[in-house]
Amino acid sequence: MTAPSGGGAPGTHVPVLLHEALEALIGRRDGIYVDATFGRGGHSRGILERLEPAGRLFAMDRDPEAVTAAAAIEDPRFTCVHANFGRFEAVLDAAAIDRVDGVLLDLGVSSPQLDDPVRGFSFRRDGPLDMRMDPTRGESAADWLARAEERDIGEVIRRHGEERFAQQIAGALVAARARGPVRGTRELAALVAAAVRTREPGQDPATRTFQALRIHVNQELEELEVVLPAAAARLCPGGRLAVISFHSLEDRIVKRFMREMSSPPPLPPRLPVRAADIAPPRMRLVGRSVTASAAEIAANPRARSARLRVAEAR
Repeated sequence: MTAPSGGGAPGTHVPVLLHEALEALIGRRDGIYVDATFGRGGHSRGILERLEPAGRLFAMDRDPEAVTAAAAIEDPRFTCVHANFGRFEAVLDAAAIDRVDGVLLDLGVSSPQLDDPVRGFSFRRDGPLDMRMDPTRGESAADWLARAEERDIGEVIRRHGEERFAQQIAGALVAARARGPVRGTRELAALVAAAVRTREPGQDPATRTFQALRIHVNQELEELEVVLPAAAARLCPGGRLAVISFHSLEDRIVKRFMREMSSPPPLPPRLPVRAADIAPPRMRLVGRSVTASAAEIAANPRARSARLRVAEAR
């Protein structure tokens, strides 16, 4: 999915690091590109503006509402399908796309998802505790919380939310569901606020718990681990993989993957091997990670945690 990047009115979407991502991604203007997280199409429209008539853009998104929004782009060079980027290889195989010149991943949730209380991603307004990026598939956050063991709830909140009070929150949730199911976002936020003893300045105490449950329900980190090597394997020589992440858990995975792909293969210690016989790395890093400028953050506060990393296939 696209990242939480909207800074305008509720329901609008402003793509984060748009110029930087396009500059890094687009090499051949007649090439084939993949926007694996269409969202509301900010990056896709930018890519199409830079492509020549022979260029092609293939997009995908797991959110049916995003795919519906993509239908507004009437461009013969553009195709969008309803699919999770964890199915990257299968989707490209079905489209008979063997190699591409660039892949963009804009991770996290989109502004329309955050701003719609029915989706259950935010505690700012009350809504059903859903949190699924694709509400037509899988288990909602409410349903998972209704059946999960206390230790599993605590582990998810600790691991995916990096929350110090994970076990206290898990205990409060289990105690609350003994009185009745926890079904609403405001109800969950109130339970968390009561269980968290100290608060981080400027952050609602429920922020980390909501992040953790969203990541777990959508298997975001697992899907990211799948798509990175799949995308890298499809790149033409000189093709680029550009990834925008929004929190340390995502960025750690992206950073480690790109570093490993741009390093020589590990060799047993003290093994006499000539440099000429060592296989070159499959990718090279392109510059350092890029963050949003002060001007972009001022115009779009949700850009403050965005980080772009780019690697190029050899």
